[in-house]
Amino acid sequence: MKYAIYGAGSLGTVLGAYLSRAKVPVELVNHNQAHVQALNRDGAAVEGTVQMTVPVRAMLPQEMRGPYDVIFLMTKQLNNPEVVRRLCPLMSTDGVIVTLQNGIPEPGIQQIAGQGRVIGCVVEWGATLVSPGHVRLTSAPDSLSFHMGGMDGVTDAQLDRVREILENMCPVHIEKNLLGARWSKLLINATFSGLGTAIGGRFGDVSEDREMKPLAAACMKECIDVGHAAGAVFAPVQGKDITRLFYYRTPVKKALAQLILPIAMKKHREIEPSMLQDLKKGKPCEIDAINGVVCAFGRQYGVPTPVNDRIVDVVKKEQAGELPLSRENIRFFRDLA
Repeated sequence: MKYAIYGAGSLGTVLGAYLSRAKVPVELVNHNQAHVQALNRDGAAVEGTVQMTVPVRAMLPQEMRGPYDVIFLMTKQLNNPEVVRRLCPLMSTDGVIVTLQNGIPEPGIQQIAGQGRVIGCVVEWGATLVSPGHVRLTSAPDSLSFHMGGMDGVTDAQLDRVREILENMCPVHIEKNLLGARWSKLLINATFSGLGTAIGGRFGDVSEDREMKPLAAACMKECIDVGHAAGAVFAPVQGKDITRLFYYRTPVKKALAQLILPIAMKKHREIEPSMLQDLKKGKPCEIDAINGVVCAFGRQYGVPTPVNDRIVDVVKKEQAGELPLSRENIRFFRDLA
């Protein structure tokens, strides 16, 4: 068996360290030559909520040699069509692409890779790239999990193979309701990554700030309304029914949703949004694949999404250099709270 993590940045390096420590034959693939060189020379150094340095095998994309039985896709969605077309010839006969990306990427990947080739996996933890070869895990060890499900044609044997690999890091939950799991993760990302990026902060800066909590609750409500209009049944997140906890129709329930936000996000408060990490590096972020998806579905089904619309607008202005990555940007949201 041969495996690859394509797009081994912050999350992929953490996963690669866990798998390599368990002697899983995995290759960490990244475009950043300095990162690849550091990984090969010094190993994958993980700090934060865990501490370990693990020897790994890393390479540039052009150095990949198939066939691969599993390719974990951990790049941004921006270049998915090009990337997936490049990966398909490198897959074994019954090989699968496991997308751990944000948003709802599976349908687009399946259009290129075909049926029986695509597994979706929701990542319930966060990490930050500190320097080449050096990452920080920002979620508590007891809060790490994956939620995984197969697209059309994927067999139980393929799912079991991937599950056994990922369990070398943390628990893996097989989701029959993959779309629901994706919508639940999209809700979390749109709220905490979207708002966090807009104000240049971490998840905790959204869940614990007096001014941000009403916006977070409103953003979550928009996501739930849009998801329900699209026919999604939101899957539990680490055993918790997020629609029951955070959906509201009355001022009292809205206040309760705001009250439990810091508790719900306590173990993930130090996560720095990946979109914010990209903007700090001068890279385009995937706002259109996160909050933009909520807005697009909202337009399709006639559900207003004013908070998500404003997040997209602010983040795109940050990306264009028109706004700083600063909490001062909260002024653009005060009329929505």
